Amino acid sequence: MPHATLARPIQPADYLAWKPLWDGYNAFYGREGKTALPDEVTQATWRRFFDPNEPVFALVAERGGALVGLTHYLFHRSTTRIELTCYLQDLFALPAERGLGVGRALIEGVCEQAKSAGIKRVYWQTHETNAAGRMLYDKVAKHAGFIVYALDT
Repeated sequence: MPHATLARPIQPADYLAWKPLWDGYNAFYGREGKTALPDEVTQATWRRFFDPNEPVFALVAERGGALVGLTHYLFHRSTTRIELTCYLQDLFALPAERGLGVGRALIEGVCEQAKSAGIKRVYWQTHETNAAGRMLYDKVAKHAGFIVYALDT
């Protein structure tokens, strides 16, 4: 019987296991080699998880004592709600672990954290080509039909 997946808050001792997952996530979205994130971005992101003044958080998925997935999320204000909103920014499972409940466990973990903080809305985005991810997302959430635009200034 396979090991159960545990979604838990990240800990400082997780860095060496988190970093390859983070690199895999970034590579999935084309941020590798010449287009890789600068190390200072990775280090700043890591520090934010443990800074009580930052609204950025992380969970990791653990199976059989090994980290097999990650999610990063943040709480922010909204003009359409009184309470904060939760944006699930990053979600990644090792390719060999996909379809085994890792993504679902991480999404549910974020939802539990949001609910504990009095937050009623969790939302995220993905690339239209992420067919495997979208199969899960269509089961656990409603696609609201929005199209995302981005502009770097």
